[in-house]
Amino acid sequence: MNQPVIITVAITGAVPRKKDCAGLPVTPTEQIEETQKAYEAGASLVHIHVRNPDESPSSNPDLYAAVQEGVKKYCPEMIVQFSTGGRGRDQAARGAMLFHRPDMASLATGSTNFPVGIYENPTDFVEGLASEMLKYEIKPEIEIFDLAMLYNAANLVKKGLLHSPPHVQFVMGVPNDRE
Repeated sequence: MNQPVIITVAITGAVPRKKDCAGLPVTPTEQIEETQKAYEAGASLVHIHVRNPDESPSSNPDLYAAVQEGVKKYCPEMIVQFSTGGRGRDQAARGAMLFHRPDMASLATGSTNFPVGIYENPTDFVEGLASEMLKYEIKPEIEIFDLAMLYNAANLVKKGLLHSPPHVQFVMGVPNDRE
C-alpha cells in the first residue's frame, strides 16, 4: 500500500552558521540551489529562514521574496513556508514578509524557554500573526513546543483565527537549560 508523504526541508534553520557547517546555504542564491536539490530528491515543502549578510536571522521581506521567487521558478510544485520564528528577530518585524503570500508560515502559539533565552510569543502577538495569515490566505503551520500551545491553538480555532483542521507540527523535547 502506497501512502503519500510530505517531505519537509528546512534548508538553513535559525541557529547554524557557516562556521558550524561550511556548506550551509545562507544567501538567497545558495538557498534556492539547495532547495532545488531537495526538491529533485523528493522534498515537497520548504521551510525558509533568511539571513542578514552577517548570517544572523533576518525578517527582511526582500530576502524572503528573493528565495520565494527562485523556489517558485525552479521548484514549481513545492510548498513555500516562511518562518515567523523569533530567535534573533525583532517581534515587530517577524510577520513583515507575509504580504508576499507564501503557501504557509510558521506560527508558534505560545512562549517557550530555550537554553539561551525565551522564545517569546505573547497572546496578542500570536493573534496578530494569525490574523495576518488569514488576511493573506496563508495556511499556518502551528508549532507546538508544549501541550499548552495545543490548547492555545484550539482557542485560536474557536476565535476564528485559524481554520479547522489546523496543520500542527510537534517540536517536543527542546532542552530548557544548558545541561
